[in-house]
Amino acid sequence: MKVAGIGFREAATAADLQAALALTGQQVDAIASITEKAGAPVMQAFARSIGLPVIALREQDIAGEQTLTCSPRIKARFGTGSLAEAAALAGARHGQPGAKSRLLAPRVVTADGLATAAIAERLEP
Repeated sequence: MKVAGIGFREAATAADLQAALALTGQQVDAIASITEKAGAPVMQAFARSIGLPVIALREQDIAGEQTLTCSPRIKARFGTGSLAEAAALAGARHGQPGAKSRLLAPRVVTADGLATAAIAERLEP
């Protein structure tokens, strides 16, 4: 299962989220973010437009997740280096206790800086 972790600023549009996903060059089975962002109208509109489910993660689900990239702002706020990478990794394992995941595409950022995306896949035991 491949999951896109999505991060975005308040001003982002569904087109910004689509642009971030497109930058990864990957096809995914679901998208994931923290509960606050997963339930945001822009995320819901984006998910509907591409026909994918949204995995809502608690902040503690991503805290401490080891990421390839690091934003000091995200590190201070969420306890992980990249919201998108951490959400992708945790989202890929979601509902599968003991599962492992790995990044396929590290965090990419749209040109306007409003959205980020990363891709992870669940590893089968």
